[in-house]
Amino acid sequence: MTRTMPAAVLWDMDGTLVDTEPYWMAAETPLVESFGGTWSHEQALGLVGLGLEDSARIFQAAGVRLSVTEIIDHLTDSVMARLAETGVPFRPGARELLADLKAQGVKTALVTMSMRRMADTVVDLIDFDAFDVVVAGDDARRPKPFPDPYLQACEALGVDIADAVAIEDSPNGLRSAVASGAVSLGVPLMLPLEGVGAHELWPSLEGRTAADLAALHAAHVRAVDAR
Repeated sequence: MTRTMPAAVLWDMDGTLVDTEPYWMAAETPLVESFGGTWSHEQALGLVGLGLEDSARIFQAAGVRLSVTEIIDHLTDSVMARLAETGVPFRPGARELLADLKAQGVKTALVTMSMRRMADTVVDLIDFDAFDVVVAGDDARRPKPFPDPYLQACEALGVDIADAVAIEDSPNGLRSAVASGAVSLGVPLMLPLEGVGAHELWPSLEGRTAADLAALHAAHVRAVDAR
């Protein structure tokens, strides 16, 4: 029997749910420059969707003489300060789609490589009960692009990963979603997602509803059954 809705929808945070990637980039350049280094936009793009510990090691290689934990804390504090000033900068259509999923009774998880304290801050700023589960960077057994964060989210929700849809904006995050076995939707922001393995690419979430995600999931199930 085909579900009318997926059992769960799993959301990446930075760049997918909220447009915070510019906040991260704005924090990175002065950090590197404070240690006499240089940091380009291309280098910043290379970190999009990467686990914070891996990113911190790249900053160390760029000359930042701080520990991995100190780098993560510095960047997280900077982004959280911007969030406190601006509120939640939802990507177009994201809040509306999330609210529609909740109205339809679909389970939701936030699956992010940001630290839990930042993820919890974003969730707390949303004006409705948005997520059933949060898996953050300091919760993950292994970071994206490994599948672990998405698998952990489904374990916590009590659903089969094959019955879930994952939404991602970055190549690293999309690789994690695809490897997990979730039906994977790419919604690009700063980087192209062609050739990464998404089951479908949408240019935006604007105007999209829970019914659109149900149709995406059902089409994938039919394709698998036809093999």
